[in-house]
Amino acid sequence: MQDRLRFAAVGGGLVALFGVALGIGALVGEPTGSAPDHGAMAHTEQDTGLSDSRSGYTLADLTAPAEPNRAGALRFRITGPDATPVTRFTTQHDKKLHLIVVRSDATEYRHVHPTMDDTGTWSIDWTWAAPGAYRVFADFVPEQGPGDLVLSRTFTVAGAATTQPLPPESRSATVDGYQVRMTGELRTAGSELRFTVTRDGAPVTDLEPYLGAYAHLVALRANDLAYLHVHPQGEIGRTPAGPEVTFHAQAPSAGPYRLYLDFSHGGVVHTAEFTVRVESSTAPSTSSGAHHPDGGHP
Repeated sequence: MQDRLRFAAVGGGLVALFGVALGIGALVGEPTGSAPDHGAMAHTEQDTGLSDSRSGYTLADLTAPAEPNRAGALRFRITGPDATPVTRFTTQHDKKLHLIVVRSDATEYRHVHPTMDDTGTWSIDWTWAAPGAYRVFADFVPEQGPGDLVLSRTFTVAGAATTQPLPPESRSATVDGYQVRMTGELRTAGSELRFTVTRDGAPVTDLEPYLGAYAHLVALRANDLAYLHVHPQGEIGRTPAGPEVTFHAQAPSAGPYRLYLDFSHGGVVHTAEFTVRVESSTAPSTSSGAHHPDGGHP
């Protein structure tokens, strides 16, 4: 997956206030709009990832349990320009499709990988932990398509939802006994971010490959959940397996963002979360590593 920032109505970042539905879950689609093909290093503000349709491809037929704590399946299809389900996808970072789900207040984040049947229906066992409005992102590359695409829709889970405030800005996070510290600034002109992973005060130097890299970074803009997914610089087997993982990223606008760093160690995927504020900048920051369109292999 390429470095990319996708924005839209709940699109581009984080923490949007949402209405709460009482009764059955409701599915809300975004307006369809045309946009330039994906590919280069920079993306426009209109390239948000918050539309359900792009370049003739649509995230369709999204269903899921209507209430929290009710087991079921989350299902959807990707339809192509001819309105039929797409069944041929290019593997990117070890998977045919990546599914990112987050509530509109930036809580309940999940990065998972559904499976597809012969009819082009993707599915995964699913239980919502809490009511509220959720953004469901599908990140994929159609085999015969225009390149990397991110489409999304919102799904409302019934019940009285309590919106959580965005956590304070922080450059350190603790998760599952690991400590992760971030250095560098996320900027509108591009920047380098470094994350250092330690455990009990000792550097973690044996991070495990996860989806073809030592870590993955998702950033969401706090006011609307615009989407940025970045892969680290370096290469498995050539880059040291920790404690430091480096990313090059570019934010589309100033404001607060929520960052989610996924890394694997001890056979378990851990997610460290950060809140940062992006300031406007006009010149790219200097970087000791090369920036590659796919996030990384020099």
